[in-house]
Amino acid sequence: MTTSVAIVILNYNGEKLLPTFLPSVIRNSEGAKIVVADNGSTDSSVKLIRESFPAVELIQFQENQGFCGGYNAAINQVMADIVVLLNSDVEVTAGWLESPLSLLESNPTLVAVQPKILSYQNKNQFEYAGAAGGFIDMLGYPFCRGRIFQTLEADEGQYNDQCRIFWATGACLIIRREKFLEAGGFDEDFFAHMEEIDLCWRLNRMGYSIYYDGRSTVFHLGGGTLSPNNPRKVYFNFRNGLSLLIKNLPVSGLLSKLPLRIALDYLAAINFLLQGTPTSAWAVVKAHLHSMGRVRQNISKRIQFNSIGYKIYNNLIINKMIIFQYFVLSKKKFSEIRNPK
Repeated sequence: MTTSVAIVILNYNGEKLLPTFLPSVIRNSEGAKIVVADNGSTDSSVKLIRESFPAVELIQFQENQGFCGGYNAAINQVMADIVVLLNSDVEVTAGWLESPLSLLESNPTLVAVQPKILSYQNKNQFEYAGAAGGFIDMLGYPFCRGRIFQTLEADEGQYNDQCRIFWATGACLIIRREKFLEAGGFDEDFFAHMEEIDLCWRLNRMGYSIYYDGRSTVFHLGGGTLSPNNPRKVYFNFRNGLSLLIKNLPVSGLLSKLPLRIALDYLAAINFLLQGTPTSAWAVVKAHLHSMGRVRQNISKRIQFNSIGYKIYNNLIINKMIIFQYFVLSKKKFSEIRNPK
């Protein structure tokens, strides 16, 4: 490798995951330094790493700093040109780093790459967290090639390409360390969920590009910490979704789109009630109450990053409402929304 690479795995109580997934990383990542940053685990993770994986570098934090704080602290300590943020429940394949690293070396304005993310449990299907690269719609709702809401496509080679995307998943994010730090790293107020979208939005605004590389494949278990229906995850997703818009949309877009987004969020809360999950409905309400209390902080962050402007994103923000496309028009695939026939 012409550049130094460090794979950073943030671990929290992962003693059951590490023996399953860490060996594939060690076996298939020749030339890369492997670091496990323990985020205040209360299980036997640290003992397991020291005894079973002595070649892995261990960083220990005394308390759980969340996904954002844990990775910010770890990346500040790890010295490498390229850092790979890798979930503890990801199985990597032989040669998985070669093509993404070649992409990064080919273009200095390309700062981050995501591989193809397939399901560990169903290896012919895309996985929810990232799939074949992320986009957002006009209201800031995220979705992926290969995954829209809960619809997951089978992998039939349709996304074996390399292409520019709006955001790359934090489950496996290969990024230039210098640019991660230049963009301010993860917003620690997010704690967890959608922080990578916020980071990628800033990188796009700075004029950099993010790519998906379908020539590299990893398998993600998913739900290793919180299940998709967990009210805590619902809370983070709705709260952080509002922060994304308040921090990053131009003023004109914010004034026109934020009220509609809020209304749709409350429709989602009503839907949770109708589905018999009142705790998820209450999580949406709590997310909005929290966001109202943090308007001043988010506006302050807007001002902080206003100097980077709003670069042209090459149509990476899809100027459609994904909710309307999916639920009303029954368009379940990215190709049907981005390139309708």
